[in-house]
Amino acid sequence: MLGLTRSNAARAEFEGLVAPWLDSLYAAALRLTRNERDAEDLVQDAVMRAYRFFDKFERGTNFRAWLFKILTNTFINKYRRSVKERSLGDESERQSVEARFFSADATDLANNPEDHLLDRVMTGDVLAAIDALPIDFRMVVILADLQEFSYKEIAEILDVPVGTVMSRLFRGRRQLQKALRDEKEEGDAIDLNAYRSRKKLG
Repeated sequence: MLGLTRSNAARAEFEGLVAPWLDSLYAAALRLTRNERDAEDLVQDAVMRAYRFFDKFERGTNFRAWLFKILTNTFINKYRRSVKERSLGDESERQSVEARFFSADATDLANNPEDHLLDRVMTGDVLAAIDALPIDFRMVVILADLQEFSYKEIAEILDVPVGTVMSRLFRGRRQLQKALRDEKEEGDAIDLNAYRSRKKLG
């Protein structure tokens, strides 16, 4: 998978550490780029960059947060300027993407089947609402509500103050609530607060 010269032990260590998070990286990349091919390219570039700088990773610290920092930095530096916001194509492709996005590996779902059912019911509406967010809000919502990072971790990943994270998350969630209300008939609206409490977020 990785073509860079490095000892077999270091390579094996890196691949062992990164493998559990590939689905999560792809899920986040897909929400950032809103296109399957661009998401795959973003993950590949981020993983290669992480491998290149693996000797800089401090053992015993949060490897997942380190990976996501590289992913978001790669997106900001390379993809944010160049990626055209494209639709996900036909319905069968969208269903495939959603199935992968809401797999157990991608979202680290709780063991409670009710939580899983709620996620499945909300899939289409939530994805559409997240995709419509401005990118700065979308990044924070992805990291907080989909990847379940803490405020402090998000601040470190995005290199912004915790207060900025909280402000963007509040505004992003408020826009999500409005979008979901607008999409649903009165009395049938999805309760995003209930969703977050079930996911133990925020």
